[in-house]
Amino acid sequence: MPLHIVLHEPLIPANTGNIARSCAATGAHLHLIHPLGFSTDDRYLKRAGLDYWHAVKVHHYDSFEHFAQAQGENAGTFYFVETWGEKLYTEVSFRDGDYIILGKETTGLPTELTDRYREQTIRIPMSGATRSINLSNCAAIVLFEGLRQLGFPGLS
Repeated sequence: MPLHIVLHEPLIPANTGNIARSCAATGAHLHLIHPLGFSTDDRYLKRAGLDYWHAVKVHHYDSFEHFAQAQGENAGTFYFVETWGEKLYTEVSFRDGDYIILGKETTGLPTELTDRYREQTIRIPMSGATRSINLSNCAAIVLFEGLRQLGFPGLS
């Protein structure tokens, strides 16, 4: 079972396109929770994903509840990436089928989600020089840590 990247209401098409490219390169599934801040026909989205869109399994949802319900009871662990998470992303043990969930570029994830999943909220360490790291970089950092822990399944 692959790892999953979940984008909760992303705003910037280039970030989503870059994340889609990472998903294509690793076999991760991409889940998009609406509303999106762009059209999926956006030229910047397509350009950032280059010609790899055919290799990405993309799933769309109307809300987080719709997403969670669609995954069912046997879904992997949901890990929420936020700047204030108590655990580092390297302190969790990723398993096949886990979900890496990132919020919109301007405000992050909704408080009601991170409050509900506080124990599953992780962070990437950084200096105080910036508020956050670019969304597509965050997705890649955590995705590749999960893949490293799993032995890079199916990758050469």
